[in-house]
Amino acid sequence: MNEEQTWVLQAQQGSEEAFTRLVETYQTPVFNLCYRMLGEPELAEDAAQETFLRAYQNLHRYDRARAFATWLLSIAAHYCIDRLRRRKFSMFSMDMEDEEGNTFELPDPDSPDPEAESIQGQTRDRVHSLLKDLDDTDRAAIIMRYWYDYSEVEIAESLSLTVSAVKSRLHRARKELAGLWQEQEKRAESERRPYESPAF
Repeated sequence: MNEEQTWVLQAQQGSEEAFTRLVETYQTPVFNLCYRMLGEPELAEDAAQETFLRAYQNLHRYDRARAFATWLLSIAAHYCIDRLRRRKFSMFSMDMEDEEGNTFELPDPDSPDPEAESIQGQTRDRVHSLLKDLDDTDRAAIIMRYWYDYSEVEIAESLSLTVSAVKSRLHRARKELAGLWQEQEKRAESERRPYESPAF
């Protein structure tokens, strides 16, 4: 029995200190998963706290034959999926209109200077924004696969899916992300064209 399994067993027997050690071990991975799912640090913080609360309340149901990390991150993923589904019913636009009726996005005052952004940062942000357009469960599967390097079996366990369902969801999500990326490229290209100087 390794140290983590000992903490889990002690936590199941009521040790708050052991559970605190589990929280300290997993607070960063849980927060990161919630942030990639929800896209906002404050929401991710709340979701991470809720994940640990639910884990604590359901420790007696945890099967020690399963990896604790997989079990914990599945709680986080399910909670985030529920939050996203609820949020879809109450979304409103953050865009502003000028006098001609053209919309423009409100700038984020906390965002870094675009000139200081590296290409890598821009690419990461673009992928992050594209994830928001995916089905909630597909998004969770993609995040677990490519950010956490989960196997298809672990993703299936975490999201209560069959392995074949995970494979088809990952395939569909990759195709959708590629399509969304190409759409963005075309849009950016067509927006650039009107401002380009004619060749002499």
